[in-house]
Amino acid sequence: MSLNKSDVEKIAHLARLQIEEADIPLYANNLSNILQLVEQMSAVDTTGVEIMAHPLDAGQRLRADVVTEIDQRALFQSIAPQVEAGLYLVPKVIE
Repeated sequence: MSLNKSDVEKIAHLARLQIEEADIPLYANNLSNILQLVEQMSAVDTTGVEIMAHPLDAGQRLRADVVTEIDQRALFQSIAPQVEAGLYLVPKVIE
């Protein structure tokens, strides 16, 4: 597939790119080469080719769910300006 000047201008407009007039033939050539490569890759027969590794198949290495810090809620609330029923009271900021 070969792209012409109007195709490149339309693509540039859709992508909100500003391209110099002198650079349009270079862009057209490069984009045409990319599209030709995609066409070649699409034409390859992949039947019988086994799927290789996929990142979503990997498992996560998780640490044990163990408490590592002590409860310091009473200490932190003792220095807070206002506390009620175990909750921090803050000034209303949205009306």
